[in-house]
Amino acid sequence: MNEPKSGPGAAQWPAAWTEAQANAVSTLQVWQQGMQEMANLWSSALMPTGSVGPDRRFAGDAWQQDPRFAQFSQGYLQLAALMRKALDAAPMDERSKAQCGFALRQVVDAMSPANFLATNPEAIKAAIDSGGASLVEGVQLFLADLAKGRVSMTDEQAFEVGRDVATSPGSVVFENELMQLIQYAPTTAKVHQRPLVIVPPCINKFYILDLQPDNSLVAHAVAQGHTVFLVSWRSTTQEQGHLRWDDYVEHGVLQALAVASRISRADQVNALGFCIGGTLLASALAVAAARGQKPAASLTLLTTMLDFSDTGELGLMVEETLVAAREAAIGGGGVLHGRELAQVFAALRANDLIWPYVVNGYLKGKAPPAFDLLFWNGDDTNLPGPMYCWYLRNTYLENRLREPGGTVQCGIPVDLSRVDVPAFVYASREDHIVPWKTAYASTRLLGGETRFVLGASGHIAGVINPPAKRKRNHWIGSLAPDAESWLEGAQSIEGSWWPEWSEWLSSRAGSQVKVPKKAGNAEFPAIEPAPGRYVKAKAT
Repeated sequence: MNEPKSGPGAAQWPAAWTEAQANAVSTLQVWQQGMQEMANLWSSALMPTGSVGPDRRFAGDAWQQDPRFAQFSQGYLQLAALMRKALDAAPMDERSKAQCGFALRQVVDAMSPANFLATNPEAIKAAIDSGGASLVEGVQLFLADLAKGRVSMTDEQAFEVGRDVATSPGSVVFENELMQLIQYAPTTAKVHQRPLVIVPPCINKFYILDLQPDNSLVAHAVAQGHTVFLVSWRSTTQEQGHLRWDDYVEHGVLQALAVASRISRADQVNALGFCIGGTLLASALAVAAARGQKPAASLTLLTTMLDFSDTGELGLMVEETLVAAREAAIGGGGVLHGRELAQVFAALRANDLIWPYVVNGYLKGKAPPAFDLLFWNGDDTNLPGPMYCWYLRNTYLENRLREPGGTVQCGIPVDLSRVDVPAFVYASREDHIVPWKTAYASTRLLGGETRFVLGASGHIAGVINPPAKRKRNHWIGSLAPDAESWLEGAQSIEGSWWPEWSEWLSSRAGSQVKVPKKAGNAEFPAIEPAPGRYVKAKAT
């Protein structure tokens, strides 16, 4: 090998050579260790087997009673660990390594012996015990899913929106091409003067907040004496494919706040945003502030990102090439189909949202049981291409929303610090969609007095945690310079965070007044019963 004799490269060559040697040695050590572990595994093939560990895919007795299947599972787990170690030792930057890690996990998850008939003892036993009937059922389930274009996770015929889910009584009091506004019927003798307006995410149907009477955040707020209004976003069709982010801010959020205020005869409302609904809501309030308006007296953000510095694994998929391709395809008009987003979210947790249903359905012939949460999860919603592309570029890709004047919305440079109302910011500790430390960053962007509460569990289960269930815990504490410092000083409290929020909200809801005789008013009469037409429409 010829060494560079002079020039800038000469000084760099020894260091580069040393680094290359170190990388090679590290990779070799990983593979040597892995090969030794595999050798130890196969040398024990005839020995009695014990537990395969905590992996629930192989927790059944059938995986341990036959040494062959125990070897399949143990060999797979050790090979998967070896591949991860090799990636960790690879010389690449952290983002590239994380992207490769995500792709590797998809491959490793798919390779599981539990996913194949010949290497799954439980599926083999089901076929033998049923005389092959389980295989016939599995093929029928597969063909039905093939026609639908997705894996079934629940019995979708067991639920109907408005009958089994989204059953809180109320009326649609306003609608446009973008959304319907629902006013829920009161259940108390008096109500707070200031109403609560809920802005749910537009990438899902709203009824995750009104799934069943015993776990409905809507019903809980109504029972606390709030007049609740809720935005029901329309699933986009080609006719709405021109709509932009600005339309969602102006004709979605700001319109809803104005209508609720006029119906309630209140100068201000309390406003709550969930996930991207919170991003829209904070943007709308910043636009209003720049216009000299203050439609909300308080702001609640549930698992919401305003600073997109760390977006978890979702952010790994957002690159300039992808965004540019989307903009070329649908940025000027068109529809992003909800099925595409559903596939992305499922890939984040393939071992929870894909493979168990493949194994139980196609290999074992078991139709999925009825489960309201999974019914909601499969009720996809389309988005307008221009709106979606603006969101991708300005948040996930360029993270411009956090910068004062970094985005122009409705013709106005947006500055989130101008949202100077009291804010309640909630995050879930195990959230894989909105990392809790990223949600905490909102406390540094908003201009008002902010309270932060951290709940246990994930993006949905953490939010939907009614007090009567007496499940999980939450943390409270004074604000700190960063999320880790906040958690170190936080106090853990058993049970739901809902009472904490209810007390905070009620103190900002105004005096008690008489219950209105009917939904809406002369200007905005009731159009139809809740939950309305928009939420019942299926994405196509």
